[in-house]
Amino acid sequence: MKRIWAEQALLPEGWREGVRVTLAAGGRIAGVEAGVAAEGADRVGLLLPAPANSHSHAFQRAMAGLTERRGDGTGDSFWTWRQLMYRFLDRITPDQVEAIAAFVQMEMLEAGYATNVEFHYLHHRPDGTPHDDIAEMSARIAAAADHSGIGLTLLPVAYRFGGLDGRALGPGQRRFGTEPAAYVRLLEGAARALDALPGDAVLGVAPHSLRAVAPGDLAVLAALRPDAPIHMHLAETLAEVDEVRGVLGARPVEWMLNNVGLSPRWCLIHITQMTPEETGALAATGAVAGLCPLTEASLGDGIFDGVRWMSAGGAISLGSDSNIRISLAEELRQLDTSQRLRDHSRAALATADLSTGRRLFQAAAMGGAQAAGRDSGRIEPGLWGDLLALDMTHPDLEGLRGDTVLDAFAFAGDSAMVAEVWAAGRHMVTGGRHIRREAITAAYRHAVRSLRAGA
Repeated sequence: MKRIWAEQALLPEGWREGVRVTLAAGGRIAGVEAGVAAEGADRVGLLLPAPANSHSHAFQRAMAGLTERRGDGTGDSFWTWRQLMYRFLDRITPDQVEAIAAFVQMEMLEAGYATNVEFHYLHHRPDGTPHDDIAEMSARIAAAADHSGIGLTLLPVAYRFGGLDGRALGPGQRRFGTEPAAYVRLLEGAARALDALPGDAVLGVAPHSLRAVAPGDLAVLAALRPDAPIHMHLAETLAEVDEVRGVLGARPVEWMLNNVGLSPRWCLIHITQMTPEETGALAATGAVAGLCPLTEASLGDGIFDGVRWMSAGGAISLGSDSNIRISLAEELRQLDTSQRLRDHSRAALATADLSTGRRLFQAAAMGGAQAAGRDSGRIEPGLWGDLLALDMTHPDLEGLRGDTVLDAFAFAGDSAMVAEVWAAGRHMVTGGRHIRREAITAAYRHAVRSLRAGA
């Protein structure tokens, strides 16, 4: 048994003082008591449920800073960025993927996330032929998680086509390709890789997008693991909306609502291109909006309609997607400030009872747990011990309590405010630093040195 004592903690019933959290040997929360005198070695100022990072492509971390040129003068967009990403993928090896993933997971933990939900589509060799173990790359993500100590929800991605017209995968996409029978073997291999991890690891499924799978594949993929999370990119760009409407006769969200039995196990990534009617109807299904505000801004995707979505009771989660910047505080800030810029308003996502920071943080913790298929998101007995302690000695937190601490974290903070992080009871960040930072960073430096040569 481990015990953590917090001067103040955010419990399901709200803020409480003098809180003792007891963690069982397996990593679940065994008990939560409030009004307890200070005790024990693990004393923190403020304790929170640590959210899941609900959408990541780990390998893209090594591309940070390499895609900020306009190109041939015709303009830059998500689609020109994607071509640069494909060229980068022609060189990356399994060893490099493992080292990069461990570094990404370390940064996630240091930012306050307890879980990496990895949307993993880099499966094969550069020419598209499978590795001897078809799940080799999935096993590398699992090995990285074993080293970093993060909770892992692994989502092997199904990717059959180069577009809605069913065309073959292009040169940059060959490493992703998975015909249905091969995908089943890939999923089985990924399950074996996760068997080596602690019991909090989760395996889900991920049709990449409406562009990359056949419409009939969606039900088949969902049935492969009927109780697991299922994630998919949807309605990210204007060009995607036009392509889907041209081939399927409806906008992406409209088509999904009419043709797929959406439910709370679904997490739909980005959905920045929705009409007001689509927003309300999709929120009502219980599916999670997998938001990546920093990446969506970087790629020029658009602004998610957070005000309408949350007013309709929609669930949200936060992810770092391209991982060029991994910061829980900054994702919260970007989500809110984009609403302010669009609507010429302030505190649009606050309520009469909850400040902006509190509402967004709490929603991201709960929605992230749902998206990850993970028993977490609250400090409550029986759930995994995914916990985040903020450094209340930070100058910008001095003298603050309750909701105002979360407002300061979201609007004035960054990862420097993160003091301690536990993932399923594993104490991986202490004093703001990951316990294996030096070794993980050294391996990352070695991995990216050759990848970036000549960039």
